[in-house]
Amino acid sequence: MKISNISILSLAAATVIIGTHQMITVGIIASYPIFMLSVALLFWYKFRKNKQKEQEENSNSSKKPKQKKR
Repeated sequence: MKISNISILSLAAATVIIGTHQMITVGIIASYPIFMLSVALLFWYKFRKNKQKEQEENSNSSKKPKQKKR
């Protein structure tokens, strides 16, 4: 896992914690944007992870020698 993926996931976890604190102290209305930022970070992390997996599969399939049909 790349350092950028780890930092995105860590930021998502941090924003969930901050959003929960804001929800308890101020209310759900004030914490809504923070939770939306957290969801956006999670989507971005998942997108990058799927893109990386797809690139690995493409590179593995191009490295395998093709067999001739008889």
